[in-house]
Amino acid sequence: MSYEAVIGLEVHVQIKTRTKMFTAAPYVYGAEPNTLTDPVVLGLPGTLPVLNHLAIEKCAQLGLMLQCAIAEQCKWDRKNYFYPDSPKNYQLTQNDQPLCIGGKVEIELPGPSRNIEGEHRWVQLNRIHLEEDPGKLTHEAFDTVIDFNRAGVPLAEIVTEPDMQNSTEAVAFLNALRNLIIYAGISDCDMEKGQMRCDANVSLRPVGTNSLGTRTEMKNLNSISNVKAAIEYEIARQTQILDEGGVIVQETRRWDVDSSSSSSLRSKEEAHDYRYFPDPDLMPVQMDPKRIEQLDAQLPERPLDKQRRYQGDLDLPYTITSVLCPNLQLSEFFEAALEVYAAPKAIANYIANDLLRELADASARGASSHCVSDCKLTPAHIATLAKIIDTGVISKQIGKEVFTEMFNTGIMPDVIVKTKGLKQSNDSEEIESLCREAIAGNEKAVSEYRAGNLKALNALKGPVMKATKGKANPAMLDDLLKQLIDKA
Repeated sequence: MSYEAVIGLEVHVQIKTRTKMFTAAPYVYGAEPNTLTDPVVLGLPGTLPVLNHLAIEKCAQLGLMLQCAIAEQCKWDRKNYFYPDSPKNYQLTQNDQPLCIGGKVEIELPGPSRNIEGEHRWVQLNRIHLEEDPGKLTHEAFDTVIDFNRAGVPLAEIVTEPDMQNSTEAVAFLNALRNLIIYAGISDCDMEKGQMRCDANVSLRPVGTNSLGTRTEMKNLNSISNVKAAIEYEIARQTQILDEGGVIVQETRRWDVDSSSSSSLRSKEEAHDYRYFPDPDLMPVQMDPKRIEQLDAQLPERPLDKQRRYQGDLDLPYTITSVLCPNLQLSEFFEAALEVYAAPKAIANYIANDLLRELADASARGASSHCVSDCKLTPAHIATLAKIIDTGVISKQIGKEVFTEMFNTGIMPDVIVKTKGLKQSNDSEEIESLCREAIAGNEKAVSEYRAGNLKALNALKGPVMKATKGKANPAMLDDLLKQLIDKA
């Protein structure tokens, strides 16, 4: 029998705030263990929670960015379970009245090649709710240690519908989701720092049927590549069990990165196992519609909407927009350069090709300037370079030399051109004399050009460019060569 997979994801995102969800205790990644706690975090008797309003507003913005409906009222519930990383023995969360309802995320599937845009589709969301993060357990050889620094950090849990069918769609969803969250300033989504974590629910059903099969939940997926590998492994595991006449057990499974396999962790809990009940210390939150409108107005353009705008309004190719738009820093750098000089194609090419190449080289050398925010190059550098090329001050060939120089030094391109004497030569008499020498010295190229091979002209341009050290005006050079050949 043939089966198809049904996949839903639960994505936990740490909301970027200076303090925790229900207390003024700070949170900073990498602090000494158990130094960012207080009586509320540790659940000491007599403590009372106090809401972090910024976390609520940022979660509402997340919902707006993902096209959710924002609830008029949300409330807080205690999710009761005993585990060493939960000092209160319950987690404050939102069970039946979440802040954000529904929603959807547009994803782009891989195209037939890197240069061709793939199919777009929507992944439907069920909800987004706010909760507090538990602490962190580290399992050592003969012991387990607990760090409560992370306990109480505001966490948004994004729950999709069972709306994906393979690991490719899941990866596309996570990449699109991550871009949207970073664009909105909700979180940095650094999976290595635990700022974005994912659980995958996987089930199989016979092709052509609509009922859902028994699902398993995959835990410990701390990278997008692990999500992909775990989903593919689980589909293969469940397929083998069903082919052999077995039954899928509803359970939570732990993904082991080293062995690229999963193992049973525990039987899957149901909602009643957690004994949810409204928290008696926290009142429900009423959302102000006017404030929601203000928060919505603060949100940036979505990455794929920006990509369509760049392709339509600025006539940029997909190969360029697919590099600029997923990266907020790059797209902001690009738009800042356009404000200095409106040459979208030239500027976009410099950023997507030359700038990224130089940054990659710098990173390989271990230099500090390996990302846009801390390199010496500014949008004004690239805009000015595009302008002096367009106005004929220097050629594109010289522009490559200038680009490397200004990346390494931070000196403006027009200053580099003046200091190094790189200004393009428009001396028609000098260039004409060099053209005559090139024509006389390469009869084969002249014959090929007359026979219709226009590229043969390059063999004549080379010696002239070499003699002028690349300073000859390319347009003037082309015209002179053609005129001299036609007259001969």
